[in-house]
Amino acid sequence: MAAFRDMEELCQGLLSLLGANHAEAQQRRLLGRHGQMMERLLETQDGAEQQLREILEAEKDVAQSLLDAKEQAHQGSTELQQIEAELQKASEEDAQLKASLLQLSRELEDLKEIEANLGKQEREVDEDTTVTIPAATYVAQLYHRISKIEWDYECELGMIKGIHHGPRVAQPVHLDSTQLSKKFISDYLWSLVDTEW
Repeated sequence: MAAFRDMEELCQGLLSLLGANHAEAQQRRLLGRHGQMMERLLETQDGAEQQLREILEAEKDVAQSLLDAKEQAHQGSTELQQIEAELQKASEEDAQLKASLLQLSRELEDLKEIEANLGKQEREVDEDTTVTIPAATYVAQLYHRISKIEWDYECELGMIKGIHHGPRVAQPVHLDSTQLSKKFISDYLWSLVDTEW
């Protein structure tokens, strides 16, 4: 604004010089002032252009910073979504593992119960065998002494095999229980027993 006022004064001075026909000195003075005014005007214009460039550069830097901040915010949002998805997946896996652990715990309890029952049954069988096996052995030995038959326990299923050691001669016993009645087999075996003591 000051530059325009100075320009106006200069113009008025020039008009007065021309109008009054003043001396050449005043004309030089006014021309010198006009030159100074033009230099100031050019300096002001250069300063304004420099400030404008600085403002534009600052705006560019601010805009770039804003774009960078938006990009970082977008990346942060994407990473947050990924972390949330991973957390959800981990939570689901944790729930599955807990369910599997609970199932395995139940199966372990069932197995412990089965093991306890098997131990109990084993003890009962041990008790029974300590009584039964000697009694069965005694009965088998008693039958062997009375009948004098040595049984073949490895014969085929349904076959009755053995050797009868009679008073005179040993003879084989070979009976098929699928073709003979139990009564016949029993009578035959008792007929081999020697009635003399």
